[in-house]
Amino acid sequence: MDVLVIGSGGREHTLVWKLAQSKKIDKLYALPGNPGMNDLAECITDIAVEENEKITAFAKEKKIDLVVVGPEVPLINGLVDDLQAINIAAFGPTKAAAQLEGSKSFSKEIMKKYNIPTAKYEIFTDADKAKEYIKEQGAPIVIKADGLAAGKGVIVAESEQQALDAIDEIMCDKAFGAAGDSVVIEECLIGEEASVLAFTDGETIVPMMPSQDHKRAFDGDKGPNTGGMGTYAPAPVATPQIMQCVQSKILDPMIAAMQKEGKIYKGCLYAGLMITKDGPKVIEFNARFGDPETQVVLPLLESDLADIMMACANGGLKNQEIKWSNKAAVCVVLAAGGYPRQYKKGDIINGLDIAAQKGALVFHAGTKQTGDNIVTNGGRVLGITALGKDIKEAIANAYADVDTIKFSDMYYRKDIAQKAFKHISL
Repeated sequence: MDVLVIGSGGREHTLVWKLAQSKKIDKLYALPGNPGMNDLAECITDIAVEENEKITAFAKEKKIDLVVVGPEVPLINGLVDDLQAINIAAFGPTKAAAQLEGSKSFSKEIMKKYNIPTAKYEIFTDADKAKEYIKEQGAPIVIKADGLAAGKGVIVAESEQQALDAIDEIMCDKAFGAAGDSVVIEECLIGEEASVLAFTDGETIVPMMPSQDHKRAFDGDKGPNTGGMGTYAPAPVATPQIMQCVQSKILDPMIAAMQKEGKIYKGCLYAGLMITKDGPKVIEFNARFGDPETQVVLPLLESDLADIMMACANGGLKNQEIKWSNKAAVCVVLAAGGYPRQYKKGDIINGLDIAAQKGALVFHAGTKQTGDNIVTNGGRVLGITALGKDIKEAIANAYADVDTIKFSDMYYRKDIAQKAFKHISL
């Protein structure tokens, strides 16, 4: 079959890399793709991910059998609906189902209605009323822009003043545009975070390996929130008992809830969880693969991803046998100096050829080809993933591969996956 992957980041590079291993795929396209995908797929650089009409026309012209939608924006823009209208199978939820990510208030209301464990919350469209509520509740407290904010619209306020400033930033200064027209204010959950991605065909839902993201920019979980500075899998905080609870109290009820609401959810459902003393609670749902969680989860998948995705799109996931490696994976993100705030683009990346000769897994996230050089073109530039027989070996392998790559003002966290050792012995 012929497959088209939508997107250009590290997540999409990983999806292309994994799909390229399938014997079922004859031709693989990436739109727009990135320089790291050039050896695996034909990159279609003259169409943007927001251009539904051009994407559907391309898919029809090339007789694409399956479109895999990577980022959230095309999902929320209804790309899956447009592809279904011309009978092209798509991996990802419809516009209505993607509201689970597109609107935090919608997501919270569904969880409340169907008793899915999450933080207590209130929704506000008035900044003054939001501030009154913060003064009543005190800190720590969590402020979330209701709409999409590229992973940066969540502020965990340690003090009341920080929370009030967050309301000004989101609702008054419009730091995240229309995404901040309303806010969700939540109790601050205490515990350790885990990410559980799951395949679903709208009826059956199958979790992938649990992973753990590192959102803060600097070691020791210091600094501003980012899109993710690294991940590892499996995350031992998500024990088999916890995962059983996630399946029965979160994943199964959410898929059933979306069916009852007439918004059948297919594709990848991402549950961002806090493992509290009362069990797992949902911090947020995302309507697609996580980034950089994908970079550690898919390298551990031993089954054919194309088969699984087609079963999610067309039904029959319950008949798929999904096998996982017993190894561990670690991904370290190499970022441009200044990220997640202002950073420079266009710096030459050195050492990619040496990394390739070593067999390192280098997933491009923010890169561009300029002449013979690959240069930086984003805040998160590369994701370096390595496997090992256990977490300790995977960490050592990942940082050994990181050492081969250099660019101006490059920075990265040096403590990725260290939290695992709270749960397992060295």
